[in-house]
Amino acid sequence: MPITLRRIALLLLAISTELGAQSLPQPTSAATAATRDTSYIDAQGTAYVTRVVPVPPDLSPEARNSLIRRTPDQSPPESLEHRRAQTDAWAERAKAAWTKLCPNTITESTLAGVPVRIVTPSNLSNNSRDKVLLNLHGGGFNSDSGSFTETIPIAGYTGIKVIAVLYRLAPEHPFPAAVDDAVAVYRELLKTYKPSHIVLYGTSAGAVLTAEVAVKLKSLGLPLPAGLGIFSTLDSFAQVADSQALYTLQGFAGHLDPPDGGVHDPYYVGSADPKDPVLSPIYADLRGLPPTLFLTSGRDALLSGTANLHRAYLRAGVDARLVLFDALPHAFWYNPSLPESIEANHIMANFMLKQLPN
Repeated sequence: MPITLRRIALLLLAISTELGAQSLPQPTSAATAATRDTSYIDAQGTAYVTRVVPVPPDLSPEARNSLIRRTPDQSPPESLEHRRAQTDAWAERAKAAWTKLCPNTITESTLAGVPVRIVTPSNLSNNSRDKVLLNLHGGGFNSDSGSFTETIPIAGYTGIKVIAVLYRLAPEHPFPAAVDDAVAVYRELLKTYKPSHIVLYGTSAGAVLTAEVAVKLKSLGLPLPAGLGIFSTLDSFAQVADSQALYTLQGFAGHLDPPDGGVHDPYYVGSADPKDPVLSPIYADLRGLPPTLFLTSGRDALLSGTANLHRAYLRAGVDARLVLFDALPHAFWYNPSLPESIEANHIMANFMLKQLPN
């Protein structure tokens, strides 16, 4: 009798497991993918849409190939430990690839007690030794995807030393830890460099931090840098912008949850008011900020945030300009194999050079 009951129990467990697996959303396949455009707008204006979007024919072959992603749209959640390990491994590969294009020397150090990474280009000239570029790297506030990919090409294309702030990461250190670290390093640089000889910039989380730090420096009455580079940013942590409901960090590829109306990135926000003017600079007084370059792309999850903050800078009378690349996903300029990446990094570098004295 016990054997029979055990067999029945095992059979029921197998059936329930199979039914449970069948009830989980399955990744979209070629057989189940939409083949026509659809659109339904409900009474609240929420759009339920499908779109068939071809790749623009004028992209480079390399960019076209990069958009061919087989990422399942029902990917399981990724642990922070796994994300950090994968990001670190990718960053090392990108470092090697960018260094082939832009030879350099990289040293690890600290400024004001904050760890930094110093990238000195091989083409550093005597005229550039009194100038420095300060980078706040991307990585979702919880990892470092940019302290190599954002510094090596910019150092090479400007011929100026770049210092990347290895700020404290969330969730272990929520806002304002990263801002405080960046401000501390900037204060330290002011002991050696004129503010008119410094440009502050960053991508993604680093772009957000660049805007945050600029507001913080202004509130502290510190002299502002010669220019800002804000490359793909949020405008506010209090709400989800339109493009965040349309794109993943890979554009159309991968898993995307519908907006839930909550605070964006609660692990970084912590206990802060999401409308704090330093945390979400679109609520700040932006008047008097230095010339700023905004850069994003057509399938960037942060396209709306970048455009919105750019408009806020314009309303405040800031010399702000926006460059938009067609069809490419978030932070595509990290990829050294794309001609569009080389072009984007040259645009960034040329802007920085124009803000600095000859």
